[in-house]
Amino acid sequence: MKKKVVSVLLCVAMTATMLLGCSAGSEKSDSKKSSKSESGGTTEMKVDGDATTINVWTFIELHQKFYTEMAKKWNEEHPDKKVKLVLSNMQYDDMHNKLSLALESGKGAPDVVDIELGKFPSFTNGKIGLMDLTDAIAPYKDNVVESRLDIYGKDGKYYGFPTHVGTTVAFYNDDLLKEAGIDYTTIKTWDDFKAAGVKYHEKTGKNFACAETTAQWMVNLMLAQKGTDYLDKDGNLDLTNDKVVEVLQYIKDMQDAGALATVAGGQPDNEEAYPEYNSGNFAVQIMPFWQTSRFTNYMSDLEGKIAIAAPPVFGDNDAVKTIGGGGTGTAVVKSSKNADLAAEVFAYINFVVILLADANQRRADGLLRFLDDPVPGAVSVHRRLVVVHFAAVDLELLLTGQTAIRLLGKHQRLQEIQLVLLDIALMDGIQQ
Repeated sequence: MKKKVVSVLLCVAMTATMLLGCSAGSEKSDSKKSSKSESGGTTEMKVDGDATTINVWTFIELHQKFYTEMAKKWNEEHPDKKVKLVLSNMQYDDMHNKLSLALESGKGAPDVVDIELGKFPSFTNGKIGLMDLTDAIAPYKDNVVESRLDIYGKDGKYYGFPTHVGTTVAFYNDDLLKEAGIDYTTIKTWDDFKAAGVKYHEKTGKNFACAETTAQWMVNLMLAQKGTDYLDKDGNLDLTNDKVVEVLQYIKDMQDAGALATVAGGQPDNEEAYPEYNSGNFAVQIMPFWQTSRFTNYMSDLEGKIAIAAPPVFGDNDAVKTIGGGGTGTAVVKSSKNADLAAEVFAYINFVVILLADANQRRADGLLRFLDDPVPGAVSVHRRLVVVHFAAVDLELLLTGQTAIRLLGKHQRLQEIQLVLLDIALMDGIQQ
């Protein structure tokens, strides 16, 4: 056991940064640009006539395009209350640190900001600088999965509009695996996954999947399947209980056997990692479903090559089959002079458009949401995006309508909930 614990502690040191909601990428935009770089920059909406400027901070560049498209719809429907979004995208840590300093000093904060799920509790402790959005959410609350709101709440008040938590799935480069004699559909368990990874590495000399060093997408999934967490029942950090040791040792063994290797940027959702997958240096990702947008925007060389499947499991007795990964709460800064309007606009962006949009309005180029929306049945990525870009979508696990999804306690102590994550009719259309 001592040897195991030493290995585990090394593994923990290697994966010290806890789960990120998602990391910033890059994309082209039709908006006016300044200071644009792969890590972000600023985009400014073009608006005819008078409009109220709302400054927005994000750490996920794809959100800029979504917010811009939805703000255009707001302006069309509310010509007397037009807004012009000025969106600044920053690196994950830089943005959250800058926000903390701005709220503490009372200077330099934006009107609206995306706060990653794991960071959110630090902004609802002590003196809260975020606006209470309970009233803004109230008209839509009956149509929203309540636990999604609770993540960004405290003491009965809500401080963030829920953006997305993606169901964790497996993304397989089917073309590369076939060349190595591997059929991804036979990968059901982590033992299968390990064996396939070893075989792939031995046959090709390239990497199968990544050992994460800046996020824990795969680690979190495996821990949840084992029914454990980073915290004990009293909420104390517990990295040496038997199940955590077992999971981290298993991952270390996969790396030692050649099934896993470290990737540039430390995880698949990173601008340094995208070229590694585009070029074929890595073949597999275990990621939340919102990673589909990264494939379509940043790994377009893989169009038609990636198959989406349920992730591996340990066995029939796993506590859960998959978990929700990532998540962002869109908050309004309380001291903003435009706080009330900003809350109204972003309630519209997060709830109204989703609730009222019909199938023809769910355009992938405008509604850059992902299949795991907070509104049950309101799927915002249309079937053409998935069918055209991905080789196969095998989501039988999610089509049961009773998939058990949970978030690890290090974010929020939530009971396991049963979510209908997908629009069944939509997914039936994908599989036809």
